[in-house]
Amino acid sequence: MRIQKHKFTAMLATAVIVFALLVSPALGEKPIEWKCQVFWGAAELSYKTFVDFTERVKVLTNGRLVITPYPGGTLVPTFEALDALQDNVIQCMHMWPGYFSGKEPAFAAISDMIAAYSHPWQKEAWMYYKGGMEMLREMYKPYNAYPVGFMFWGVESLVSTKPIRRMEDFKGLKMRVPQGMTAMLMQKLGASVVVLPGGEVYSALDKGVINTSDWATPSMNNRLGFYEVAKYTNYPGFHSMPIGDFTVNMKEWEKLPDDIKAILESATREWCWDSYERIAVEDLKVVKELKDQGVEVIQWSDEDLRAVRMVSREIWDEFAQKSPMTKKVLDSQKAWLKELGLID
Repeated sequence: MRIQKHKFTAMLATAVIVFALLVSPALGEKPIEWKCQVFWGAAELSYKTFVDFTERVKVLTNGRLVITPYPGGTLVPTFEALDALQDNVIQCMHMWPGYFSGKEPAFAAISDMIAAYSHPWQKEAWMYYKGGMEMLREMYKPYNAYPVGFMFWGVESLVSTKPIRRMEDFKGLKMRVPQGMTAMLMQKLGASVVVLPGGEVYSALDKGVINTSDWATPSMNNRLGFYEVAKYTNYPGFHSMPIGDFTVNMKEWEKLPDDIKAILESATREWCWDSYERIAVEDLKVVKELKDQGVEVIQWSDEDLRAVRMVSREIWDEFAQKSPMTKKVLDSQKAWLKELGLID
């Protein structure tokens, strides 16, 4: 009986040790710890989905990789994130690559090709199967940075105090848009472009300084109170299909074991659609609420979408002259848009 007890105790001890090895880093192995700068505020659902991504990575790697996220501007100013990553002040970042178009204009062309795509899957397919990721990695390489993957935060919307039912309705509007292809398109359609930080959009709409603004998805716009003063929204938006990348310091990436690299690659793709779907669910809920509150939700026809893409082609061709890489990125996407039947 005593021998059996000893055997049972030994087996139990062995099981505990095996379990400990499975659920935690190897004995004596220190976890890899990364600091990650994010461009979202802590209140945004898109920030929360990134936090969930980091927690998922920790579980999948048995605690061997711990990524600590920081909301926008917490560690470094957003526009300085790539410099901080290059110098290993931060080990990874979740950014809109277009923020770094001052270094290479192609970052803007790959981040958001204005008025090109109708659904995120179309852009994702280009990124993974038509050379987009290879181009993004080529752009980041001089900065000691390696993009692992990316996400969508959804189909954006316009918010406005006047209805925008077709291209002609942009004429005479005062519009808040970011600099780049979006501003170029809206000016071509007849709008006056006003450059404002996001914190001033509500007041500018309320006082008539602007009539319309490009910001984000309906739920994000609603969280900022825009629909209290602007009773029209275009959704699904035709103008924007932006991505936010997950990029790692190259030397830190190269030090990772192969299995953790594979986990990160898989986890980023899971995070991409987790973000898109969770934000889409929230957007649909908000859109219904907005309709009940008297906000008119405007959806353009396929004919109007094709027409604005034809105008946008002129912007793409003009923007392509900014650098050889920009031309490469835009030409590749135009070829894919033709395959999709979205342009002739």
